[in-house]
Amino acid sequence: MFSRLRSDIQCILDRDPAARSRWEVLTLYPGLHAVVLHRLAHWCWGHGLKWFGRFVSQVSRWLTGIEIHPGAIVGERVFFDHAMGVVVGETAEIGDGCTIYQGVTLGGTSLYKGAKRHPTLGRNVVVSAGAKVLGGFVVGDGAKIGSNAVVIKPVPAGATAVGIPARIIPSKTGESADLASPAAPKFSAYGITLEDDPLSQAMKGLIDNASSQEHQIALLWKAIEALSAQPGKKDCVPGDAARDECFEAERLTQLVGK
Repeated sequence: MFSRLRSDIQCILDRDPAARSRWEVLTLYPGLHAVVLHRLAHWCWGHGLKWFGRFVSQVSRWLTGIEIHPGAIVGERVFFDHAMGVVVGETAEIGDGCTIYQGVTLGGTSLYKGAKRHPTLGRNVVVSAGAKVLGGFVVGDGAKIGSNAVVIKPVPAGATAVGIPARIIPSKTGESADLASPAAPKFSAYGITLEDDPLSQAMKGLIDNASSQEHQIALLWKAIEALSAQPGKKDCVPGDAARDECFEAERLTQLVGK
């Protein structure tokens, strides 16, 4: 029990630069208190003490602002960062190493008792502030859920989900969206960076394509001008032909935030 508690404290020290000491984490971090109380509530739930399990989870809710149903499964090194207003449903499963921020809901869309109604998070998933993950599907290992996203379908391992409803951005490496290289894992606080915004990625692609086309058109006009300047050939280049490039690709790229 104590080794698991030490592991929980260390994961908070690793992921929160504001955490200054183990004593501070142990005494002042509601995310840690919620996890510890949930383990007691879950043990009671699994041993037939349903009412007492719910009572412990309700006390935890009052003390921490984090509501975890005693039937939910929470892995090791799970960090509820700030986490006020988090709701975790009965059949939800949270894998090892996950990080969950404030206002997150791991909810269900079915009313059938006994069914798998809530999501399953794989290992090292980041669920950002205000995100809603609704349904009995799987969010793969290393996936990231952007702030205020509404996820209603499975998310592949390493992918990023952003928007309402969430759009899925595949992992660049095919393994984890948080891997800068196979040997250098990088934690992404709040689960999303500028590179993960599909709209800015699309705009960047359109800007690059338009810039390339203008460059090719300018080259063609210059080639036609050179041919028409040869002896015995009539000038066929219009006076307003665009011989020089004027497309401000760099400025437009800055505007879309890339």
